[in-house]
Amino acid sequence: MQTTGRAVLKGKGAARARAGHPWIYRSDVAEAEGETGDVVRVTDRAGRSLGRAFYNPHSEISLRIATREDEETDEAWFRGRIERALAYRESLGIDADAYRLVHSEADGLPGLVVDRYGDYLVLQIGSAAVERRLAWILPALGDLTAPAGVLLRGDAASRKKEGLPVGVRALSGEVPDLVVAREGPIRYEARLATGQKTGSFLDQRENHMAAARYVEGAARVLDVFTYAGGFALHAARTAERVEAVDSSGGALDAARRNAELNGLENLTCTRASAFDLLRERSDAGEVYDAVILDPPAFAKTRREVPRATRAYKEINLRAMKMLAPGGVLVTCSCSYHFSRETMEETLRSAAADAGRTMRIREWRGQSSDHPEVLTIPETRYLKCAILERS
Repeated sequence: MQTTGRAVLKGKGAARARAGHPWIYRSDVAEAEGETGDVVRVTDRAGRSLGRAFYNPHSEISLRIATREDEETDEAWFRGRIERALAYRESLGIDADAYRLVHSEADGLPGLVVDRYGDYLVLQIGSAAVERRLAWILPALGDLTAPAGVLLRGDAASRKKEGLPVGVRALSGEVPDLVVAREGPIRYEARLATGQKTGSFLDQRENHMAAARYVEGAARVLDVFTYAGGFALHAARTAERVEAVDSSGGALDAARRNAELNGLENLTCTRASAFDLLRERSDAGEVYDAVILDPPAFAKTRREVPRATRAYKEINLRAMKMLAPGGVLVTCSCSYHFSRETMEETLRSAAADAGRTMRIREWRGQSSDHPEVLTIPETRYLKCAILERS
């Protein structure tokens, strides 16, 4: 499976490629030759090389530039990219046995995500070219990580856009649905075949541990949108009492099991609508030493940003009103389209309307095993602000 086709880019597409962004949209391709899943040579209209890309004529993102060099993307190339990705993780000194090994474009492997959960690997594939080359990728992962089993989480709707089958299946070995993973001093259950993402929110790992430092000694902590208790579990290690809130009974059952797993008796769970609970408690004058907000993506598209902005402002305004003097707000957004700048402006407006002076303690992003690339803004999606009421 060597490079078999070619693609010529229009001016806009060529400029985008030269600027370092790997995604080339169908509308920016002047002409192309190749089949779905091919690796093609990419040039501008003058014939100047722009690298080689994974090609899919049926996808809106027709080309995903894998290398800016004129080099073969053969089996050795894939293995080399995986080796580099693993070496980077080794350099991080990750205090966990569940983390991301390969982060797609940020590791030079467009469309490939590999997460480790102890002895098991979970893959997400969003590129036909990558799926066609699993016979190269799996042996490399096997040699380098020696997993007991590898699972493909191919249940993302985005796979349909690539013409890939949707489903979950084992690629090698036997993979249990439920494993117990470690995140610093906390252990938690991860359901690899059915849980969110690949089983857990690995991109929040470092923020979970940072939040525990900021709420140390807090008498009352409220964690809203808790899911399986990621923030609440870490907060309960250092705070006196933590209340975890979610609208999903199944998520709260998982949070309770995780609390028991860690011997945390100071964590209670409440099933409620986050918006209703925040409104009712703030109207009632409830006071907390720390509030944690980690909502799902309110803006999955650019069109949803105005509505999402109102929602983010509402929950943060309510949280700020409930903070005791010196209290801490840990607030997150995983919506790429809701930018850091928009989030900061929204928090500023919420603070003004709440009549609270909020000091910025720290701005954070996703965990370092989910690296950002300067020329790919989409790799910077998770925002976490830690604020203090002064």
